[in-house]
Amino acid sequence: MPDGVMSLPREGERIVGGGLDATIKVTTEFPSMLSSFEIVVPPGYDVGAHRHELGEENFFIVEGELEMFCFEPVDRSNPDWHEWRSQDGRGPMRGGPGTFMFVPEGTPHAFGNPTDQPARMFFQSSVPGGHENYFYELAELLNASDGKPDPADSEALRKRWHIEQLTPIGVARAKS
Repeated sequence: MPDGVMSLPREGERIVGGGLDATIKVTTEFPSMLSSFEIVVPPGYDVGAHRHELGEENFFIVEGELEMFCFEPVDRSNPDWHEWRSQDGRGPMRGGPGTFMFVPEGTPHAFGNPTDQPARMFFQSSVPGGHENYFYELAELLNASDGKPDPADSEALRKRWHIEQLTPIGVARAKS
């Protein structure tokens, strides 16, 4: 039986590129059913609404604030997920330390940092193949393109990892 994992903040292998700053805590090779990361989300970063065909995700804000959502919107045609609403009228929420989001397989979701300060979150994914491997490929793509990859390259990467991008990756909207 293997020992468990203990680590301090920012301790672990880092994957960095074009706004991505993920520190690996545990991979599915450990053996673990989840890949776990400490993620720094820079000011203005917005991952865009997307869904994973396979796997679940957990997000827990440690520092800073993020805007996020995880629900099937009434209307996906609006390209701005910040304006999406669920069947029961809920919209995206903005939260600080202690805010948690669980994303079931296939559920549309997004997060963005609409502030001028970095945010830090603990992130877990059960995506088959290990989400760290997606992050490695994403960082390589971002580094090779100075953070602005060709949309066709981004689409191909997401398709390989069973990710459907629903709205563009962009700049998080600052909210008053």
